[in-house]
Amino acid sequence: MASMDECQQAIEVLAERLSGFDQTHRKKTIPDRTLSLGLLDIDAEFRGRLHEGELVDIHSVEPGGPKADVRLTMTSDDLIALTEKRLSFPHAWATGRVHLDASFRDLLRLRKFG
Repeated sequence: MASMDECQQAIEVLAERLSGFDQTHRKKTIPDRTLSLGLLDIDAEFRGRLHEGELVDIHSVEPGGPKADVRLTMTSDDLIALTEKRLSFPHAWATGRVHLDASFRDLLRLRKFG
């Protein structure tokens, strides 16, 4: 089980990775949405926003609260494995290790960045 600090760092790595894509393409492709990441094994949740193609305002919150537009749920170890590229997102999603809840349109737009 990963610590809260390790999870926070992993999320920052994902945000940096997203910013590595072409900025014009990101702004055109990624809609402004609220985002939440629930970590089941440590009963934690992080929230942020996708804004102009970037992941911003990332912070830890109490689990629950308002429903985000895009919701990810996984264990802390799977989050770390994803950021260290030991686990691919498509495989994790297909095998149920990662749960993604978003509109179909958002899924189509975000699939290019997984």
